[in-house]
Order: sequence, then structure tokens, then C-alpha cells
Amino acid sequence: MLSIIVPVRNESNIIHEVFDYFFRNLKNINYEVLIINDFSNDGTFDKSKELSNKYENFRVLDNKKKGLGGAINLGIKEAKGDLISIMMADLSDDINDLIKYNELMLQNNYDAILGSRFMKDSKVLDYPIQKLILNRFFNFFVSIIFLNKYNDFTNAFKIYKRTALIEIMPLISESFNIFLEIPLKIITRNYKYKIVSINWIGRKKGTSKFKIKELGAKYLFTLIYCFIEKNLLNIKK
Repeated sequence: MLSIIVPVRNESNIIHEVFDYFFRNLKNINYEVLIINDFSNDGTFDKSKELSNKYENFRVLDNKKKGLGGAINLGIKEAKGDLISIMMADLSDDINDLIKYNELMLQNNYDAILGSRFMKDSKVLDYPIQKLILNRFFNFFVSIIFLNKYNDFTNAFKIYKRTALIEIMPLISESFNIFLEIPLKIITRNYKYKIVSINWIGRKKGTSKFKIKELGAKYLFTLIYCFIEKNLLNIKK
């Protein structure tokens, strides 16, 4: 089974589309969607619970530790599938890429598929220019520090074996930086992974929760933490 973790905070105006997006497009896949409510105050949780009674394969959980880190940790612990993918509720990720992820994992013995929006075959639309520049600079910096050619560490949308995620826990990042921590641990601990091109389109509804100024220190913390861990692992070898 494929478990899809979707953290949500104040997405009441789009949550019905989120349910419908998966329900319409995953007819031929054995899946579950875990909607993780992250302290919404706009009715998102109640609407999600109501929708989960109408749509099959959906579970709604209430995060107990505020922040994306808490939501993702809860999702991993509660997931029933052997495979786990993380997708955001902004509907920016391509459902066809999720289907491709799932097929690659089922056909091969990978621990993870790491998607990149910045490969030759990728299609990216409506990415805010300031955010794009900072994204490319930071990801390039990470690739240099960790001597790895992967170029989209910070994007949430990837897929993993559940066993691999359990093995790399605890995941200590509290916010969006958890999406940096997970692939760095997968790479530095020498799990088997494949990099593939994916598509992305900018959010059409709702408001992005990503705040660059607020997250800089958190990303730096995760970068330093993972770098120290990598070197400690090398010493033990």
C-alpha cells in the first residue's frame, strides 16, 4: 500500500479539491491519504472529517505537536503503507509523478525516489522569482557541502520505504526544514535511491505557509545537524 501524507493548516477553501484530486486520479493504486491537521483555526479539520466520511481511503489526524515536523512525524508513525509519499495541500505537485514514483518503487528495490523540479525534462510554472533564486542558491550550496549532485533537497514531494523512514528517525526538524533533513539522511546513510524529474505548478488558491525570513535559521540548523551526523557516521566506519 502507498500512504500519502498531506499536512494541512488553514486550507478550508481548498480541502475539498485535495480530497477530489487523489480520489479521481488514483483509481488503480492501493493507497491511503493521511490528512494531518496542523492546528488549523478556519474549519479545515471539521471539513476534512466530514469529507473523510464520503471518500474512501482517507484518514484525518489532528497534529499534537504544532509544526510541519510534528505533522510529518505523526504521519509516518500512523501510516499503514509500505511506501510513504509526502505531498503538500497546495496541489502544486503532479499526480502523474506520484504514480511514476509508486511504479518505480514497486518495480525496483529502492529505498527512496527523490524528485527534482530542476532537470531537463521537468516543467515548472509560476514559481515566484525571489523564492526561485534563493531555492537554487541554497540547494546548490547543499549539494556542494554534501558532495552530491542532487539539486532539489528542500522540496517535500518524494517517496520512501516506510522502513527507511523509521530507521532514520528521530526526525528533529520542526518546520519546512524537515524536508531537507529527510533526503539528507537518506543520502548520507547510503540508502538506495533514484533521482527523477518531476513537474510543479504554483499554488492557485490559498496562501503559502512558507516564510523565507522565518525559516533561514531553521534550515541552517538542519544543515549543520546533518553535516555533523554525516561526519560522525564516517568516523564510526
